[in-house]
Amino acid sequence: MTADPEPKPSATPTGVRLLGRRDALGLALGAVPLGVGLAAGAPRMARATAFEVVEMAPGIFVHPGVHELATPDNLGAIANVGFIVGEEAVAVIDTGGCALAGGRLRTAIQEVTELPIRYVVASHVHPDHLMGHAAFAPEQPTFVGHAKLPAALAARGPFYLENLRESFGPLAEGTELIAPTLLVEDRLELELGGRRLELVAHPTAHTDNDLSVLDPATGTLWLADLLFMERCPVIDGRLLGWLTVLEEQRPREVARVVPGHGPVSAPWPAALEPQLAYLTRLRDEIRAVLAAGGTLEQAVATVGQEERSEWLLFDDYHARNVTAAFAELEWE
Repeated sequence: MTADPEPKPSATPTGVRLLGRRDALGLALGAVPLGVGLAAGAPRMARATAFEVVEMAPGIFVHPGVHELATPDNLGAIANVGFIVGEEAVAVIDTGGCALAGGRLRTAIQEVTELPIRYVVASHVHPDHLMGHAAFAPEQPTFVGHAKLPAALAARGPFYLENLRESFGPLAEGTELIAPTLLVEDRLELELGGRRLELVAHPTAHTDNDLSVLDPATGTLWLADLLFMERCPVIDGRLLGWLTVLEEQRPREVARVVPGHGPVSAPWPAALEPQLAYLTRLRDEIRAVLAAGGTLEQAVATVGQEERSEWLLFDDYHARNVTAAFAELEWE
């Protein structure tokens, strides 16, 4: 199978900036393109002042999320989202934190291609990845998700939506919960015309409903939140399951990976190492606390503290991770 020819985008509207693969390489190496400001103390990645779309391989486009908590100011656009262009159609991979953010992604797609949007894939249930789905409803795509996503969305979605409306106010207008209409039990292929995407539904790891997407034409593996880079990972599933899934990914022969958070094009398998080291440290140090008869409070105070300088937003998520992992491991 040969890669599709490189798209020829039309002129971009105000607020949308299309970056070429040279710019994408700069992002992967930690550089900051024009239009991106640097926040003090966060030199590796910062808020984009325009809606930037990086073409990081032929037909593979990613909008880089910012390393922040979701706020009205950033529209919840904190995760990497994007789309893949085939000869006949487009597949969207995640849509952002609200309908307004999803609408900006939809506009960026329309500036790249006039092809129809055939699929909208949700990598998992977290709101920064799927609350923009409603912006794509007029396209009448097939919404794709893990077989366990409907249950997770039913349990959590109303809370996510209520919280978004309270926090974002008018900026949340148009945001609705969109359940998947095509479920992935194990593996599934999506055809875009001359481009075949391979989806895998993983066992419980980051969540119990994680999907990954492989584009064999370019060797691009879209791991979403199975992989965090630079920003502290979040355990919302099972620590041991996540470690197992990551180790299973290591031998895959791919050219690059798209993480859920972090550089939009990262070398493989080196991109895995920091998160593997972090999760492994949690496992080993919590087991040591448990073996010594220690308490959860002792674990939160001591486990993984050497990792603080390695991760942005560490203080926002690390204690939660220790708590979740402690509850899992004390019943081994």
